Amino acid sequence: MVAFSTAALFVTLRVLFTATSSFAAPIAAPVTAPATPEVAAASSYWLADIKRQGTVAYGASDFKIFRNVKDYGATGDGSTDDTAAINQAVSDGNRCGQNCDSSTVTPALVYFPPGTYVVSKPIIQYYYTQFVGDAVTVPTIKAAAGFSGMAVIDSDPYMEGGVNWYTNQNNFFRQVRNFVIDLTAMPATAGAGIHWQVGQATSLQNIRFEMVKGGTGNAQQGIFMDNGSGGFMTDLTFNGGNYGAFFGNQQFTTRNLTFNDCNTAIFMNWNWAWTFQGVTINNCKVGIDMANAPTNQTVGSVLILDSTITNTPIGVNTSFTQDSIPTGGGTLVIDNVDFSGVQTAVQDYTGKAILAGGGIVKSWAQGQVAGAASGRVQDNLPTPAKPASLLNSQGNVFTKSRPQYENIPSSQFVSLKSKGATGDGATDDTAAIQAAINGMADGEILYVDHGAYVITKTVTVPAGKNIKMTGEMWPLFMASGKAFNDMANPQPVFQVGETSGDSGSFEMSDIVFETLGAAPGAILMEWNLKASELGAGGLWDVHFRVGGSAGTELQADKCAKNPATKHDANPDCIGSFLMMHITKDASAYLENTWFWLADHELDLSSHSQIDLYNGRGLLVESQGPVHLWGTAAEHSQLYNYQFANAKDIFYALIQTETPYMQPNPNSEQPFTTNAKYSDPDFSACTTDACKSAWGLRIVDSSSIWGYGSGTYSFFSNYNQDCLATNSCQENMISVEKSSNVNMFGISTKAATNMITQDGTSMALDKDNRSNFCATLGMFTVA
Repeated sequence: MVAFSTAALFVTLRVLFTATSSFAAPIAAPVTAPATPEVAAASSYWLADIKRQGTVAYGASDFKIFRNVKDYGATGDGSTDDTAAINQAVSDGNRCGQNCDSSTVTPALVYFPPGTYVVSKPIIQYYYTQFVGDAVTVPTIKAAAGFSGMAVIDSDPYMEGGVNWYTNQNNFFRQVRNFVIDLTAMPATAGAGIHWQVGQATSLQNIRFEMVKGGTGNAQQGIFMDNGSGGFMTDLTFNGGNYGAFFGNQQFTTRNLTFNDCNTAIFMNWNWAWTFQGVTINNCKVGIDMANAPTNQTVGSVLILDSTITNTPIGVNTSFTQDSIPTGGGTLVIDNVDFSGVQTAVQDYTGKAILAGGGIVKSWAQGQVAGAASGRVQDNLPTPAKPASLLNSQGNVFTKSRPQYENIPSSQFVSLKSKGATGDGATDDTAAIQAAINGMADGEILYVDHGAYVITKTVTVPAGKNIKMTGEMWPLFMASGKAFNDMANPQPVFQVGETSGDSGSFEMSDIVFETLGAAPGAILMEWNLKASELGAGGLWDVHFRVGGSAGTELQADKCAKNPATKHDANPDCIGSFLMMHITKDASAYLENTWFWLADHELDLSSHSQIDLYNGRGLLVESQGPVHLWGTAAEHSQLYNYQFANAKDIFYALIQTETPYMQPNPNSEQPFTTNAKYSDPDFSACTTDACKSAWGLRIVDSSSIWGYGSGTYSFFSNYNQDCLATNSCQENMISVEKSSNVNMFGISTKAATNMITQDGTSMALDKDNRSNFCATLGMFTVA
């Protein structure tokens, strides 16, 4: 995603002017040393001492990917100011910082050993960077008493005049995990832990924020997020502060967040859609405040499920009075939330109770509904029970955090390069990859050193071997060659399980799948694995990125956009057939996975928009269970998400964009309808606006559970005049011959029909206008 939003831009500027005063800090003062200097603990975490063989295939071969901050002079002794040393570790090597739009050829994994690192100014996270603290003995980053700057970690600094280093909707590929961020030495009137202004393929995990508790004029906040276009965060704890988290972003998925002793746990500044799951709020004054600007609603929708709020007088504060149910903006969905320790579960901004506390709310909504029921609601909802296959033993939707293997020694990790693969972006590594997988012993983990590994025929992971794979700073698996050239006979590049329903386990994290040149017959991943137990088969922070980056040969120099002339698809720019296929008898768990056909250039200096073609995003034919947490799929020609003959599917929050060039050409090019993959047929369409990619298509399926979706169309042949009338295409979400479909928090942009059921429009954009999108609280099919 890189399309701008005038609504988001307005909010950003307004927040910036507010934030500059609230983040004002005194001039940095010398750090006072403790009586006894801290001695950093030794680490047993495998990441600290694994052999480093990663190289950048399409950049400088001697570029340093792994950086230990102590190698740059950071002490972690709790008294020395480590700011300069840490920032040098981040920036070393002519990386993508200020005045650099984006780059994939200077990746850095910045490791923090155990210790307490005192900083007096922000640690600036450059583009394509992971900050990883020791997962065994988690390090602390402590703001000095005189800390000066927006936040301890800043993902997108502001320059003079309010301009950011990066385009906030283009601020991709970032991680921060395994830290304590401590603001308690600062005055309560200033301080933020992380300024997290990011887009897709970003994550925060396993972080604890320590802030001053209570006090007059407390202005501290754990996360300050003022803009961006999506992402994922999990396993965070916020202690103290005025706002545990100050959130504002187009769409986001957040789970397992704990707030203790905050004035307000979550302040929702703005969004189009936001999903919270597994939130615990204790001893705060307000749980979630989504009542920003009641007369100019900035919040599209908030969904809260499987959460608990205790010893907190007000659970949720909203912008609408009891007698003024929102048409679109301000939509609120509550699903299985325990308000037993709350006086008022939901109140309006005037303080009047809308929903009483004191118990568990099974299903409640405020907003527009369509489908089996229609109209405006501000009441309990009758919804069927979720299937047991999607739930854990406590009756909540199943979750599993990204594995970090903190208890496994480095001796159990097997380097892919040590097994003969080159990762140089040119050599055929297929045989070496397959041999490495086949040779894995029980308990070993395949470590994919950074590089670009060319694959010329299908690589198969045998289901019964219980393979685990993790990458060093998103290495690339790149499909290339004649095996993937025939769109009439597509072939999988990476196959998990040989046939659908093969039982076993498989884990993959931190890897990117691409193509090297046109590959119109490439299915980047075919998932046949039936997990031996819930969550035993999954992807975490694995991304599918077709074109737009160095080495792909699908860049702006070859595939530049061409809106001026009506044209057919350029065969040299057909990136792939299908990104991921979850087959009939498989089950899968996906978390923070982005299926992106590049809409613009990441590496060449133009950074311009480009015309590329991928047929299909994510195809799910599974009978379940399938869990999709924080996934996105963008710019595929036929559809971005399709559930076909599927059952027991859960998602939160999905995000899509239609190809910017459509309808030039439209969805009938360059891929023809293939019944084997249940492709949609556009032959009945009478207009080009009808022949546009589906954001989500559900066909011949049942037991579908969707908690948040943002499905957008920003262009018609690269022209944005259609945004004024919200008519860039006719349709966005299709439900066909399906039952027991339950969708909540639905936001669409510039599609005349938000949802069609068996070809009939069920909700019009014009009837459900929100702050920027059109929004429904719920759509159901019995």
